[in-house]
Amino acid sequence: MNSHEPSTPTFAHEDLLPRVPLPSLEETCQRFIEWCSPLLTPEELAATESELAAFRAPDGPGPALHAALRRYDASEGVHSWLDTFWPYRYLGRRDRIALNANFFFLFKDVEASQAERAAGIIAGAVAYKLRLDDERIPPIVQRGQPLSMEQNKYLFSTTRIPGDPQDTVRVPYSEEWPGPSRERHIVVFYRGNLFRLDVIGPDGLPHSLADLVAGLEAVKKAGAARAATDTAVGHLTTKARAEWAASRATLAALDPANAAALDEVERALFCVCLEDFAPSGTLNACDQMLHGDSGNRWFDKAVSFIVFEDGRAGINIEHCGLDGTTILSFVDAVLETSPEEHERASGAQPQGLPAFQPIEFTLDEALRADIQAAAESFAAYGAATATRTVSFEDFGQARAKQLKISPDAFVQMAYQLAHQRAKGFTGATYESIATRQYRRGRTEAMRVVTPESQHLVAVMQDPGADTAAKLAAFRAAATKHVARAKECQAGQAPEQHLWELQLIQKRRGEELGITEQPALYETPGWLVMRDDYLSTSSAPSAHIQYFGFGSTSSRCVGVAYVLLPDRFNLYLSTPEPVADQMYVFADRLREAVTELQALLETEQAAG
Repeated sequence: MNSHEPSTPTFAHEDLLPRVPLPSLEETCQRFIEWCSPLLTPEELAATESELAAFRAPDGPGPALHAALRRYDASEGVHSWLDTFWPYRYLGRRDRIALNANFFFLFKDVEASQAERAAGIIAGAVAYKLRLDDERIPPIVQRGQPLSMEQNKYLFSTTRIPGDPQDTVRVPYSEEWPGPSRERHIVVFYRGNLFRLDVIGPDGLPHSLADLVAGLEAVKKAGAARAATDTAVGHLTTKARAEWAASRATLAALDPANAAALDEVERALFCVCLEDFAPSGTLNACDQMLHGDSGNRWFDKAVSFIVFEDGRAGINIEHCGLDGTTILSFVDAVLETSPEEHERASGAQPQGLPAFQPIEFTLDEALRADIQAAAESFAAYGAATATRTVSFEDFGQARAKQLKISPDAFVQMAYQLAHQRAKGFTGATYESIATRQYRRGRTEAMRVVTPESQHLVAVMQDPGADTAAKLAAFRAAATKHVARAKECQAGQAPEQHLWELQLIQKRRGEELGITEQPALYETPGWLVMRDDYLSTSSAPSAHIQYFGFGSTSSRCVGVAYVLLPDRFNLYLSTPEPVADQMYVFADRLREAVTELQALLETEQAAG
């Protein structure tokens, strides 16, 4: 249960929060074997144990790497032993972030025109920003513990900048850009055209809702002619990162006006992407949120609101500085209050038509060809992604609690059973666990497969197993799941620790006398445990219908779920070549939820 401290400044707790615990090497090695062993054959386990013993031996690489990490954690100015890990994990990835890394929320429907809906969202976001600037957003408190609010600094005027070998971020509250952003404009996309639109007047007061509606309608009129595909620069943000970095450098060098145009986009508070069509249904709306017309997006922007012609709306998020829990709090604040109340609370005033102007780029033949190729490549990539929504109107958190079981444990065990029935085997399963109760805390990687979950699946598949045996297995698996989740919440998990030790060797191996990557990182245990067949994450909010992201590998199913008291909605994604397996998984999941619910109901009926 989340609550707030009404009079406490937003960032008051940041330096007082406990540090992310650094597990001992011994604890991590023990947990690693426990976590990976259910997925391994006896031979694979033996090979992994042998290399782990060499890694953790007194003269092995493990103790030296861990000692280096301990020294880093104790260094002045370091907030967490993960301070270097997070930028590498997100900014270091070299593939495209569009569809692969960005995530989305589809908002609850509201009766409003496109311009009215967009104006209401803009008003709510600007009101939030002004409160954040003054540190009037109260810190979130969860079960008596304050949570880190640091990620809020990434919400406005933040843009990921492509680079080689690693990306960077333009962000306020930084040495290069101290304090909150003082920008007054957003970027509005319409039919592939970009416009700067001032949403805050010259005197610092936000524009009224009526002003914003008028401004958006004026933008739509000015952008009525669809931009040619090879002139819509947003397509370039879908490229692999080093390739986009090269394109961006070429773009900026071609004409000084291009560097100024990039600056307008990158410094903008956020993007609003207006679509000129209504989605054909909920699944189409979700797909458009994840990977719609890339000429009408800037996927590097931290926050992009997307509003369709019929007023349906949602948000696409660049992940490097923002996790789902922070975005949920932001979205809840924007959507739980009426636009009129946001207008009043922010001090918005009628100021006439907001200033707006097109953002234009000078392009030569080579850049136009580059943009065209990027557009075609991403359209093909999106088309090669299969998706499905699954919705349960008769199951949610409330029903799980009535049945005296953890809602998350219930659905995760349903995923395990459905996967086994769909594919015939157990696959590595990732679940994201929030750790914002720590200083600069983000998430921990949890691995769901346990001997207990495997036993549950086996018993449920056994025609000779009676109800008592199935119930006992289900309870044991759920108990184990809850215990492991609590360990992850407490920072007691092996994967990110071992991953950071691997990265220390890459960065500082020569200095530490460890010139070769330890063989542990080529073992079946390390590789199989992290080869996701299911990548899962939840986002509970009454203001969103669906949450979604792309899959993480060529055979993975991305499972994004909204689990609320009265409903359970999922968005599934996977590469097209394995789409049939995902569709079967969706069907088996419906059966598994029904079956497991019925199993617990027999227990309840028996008293």
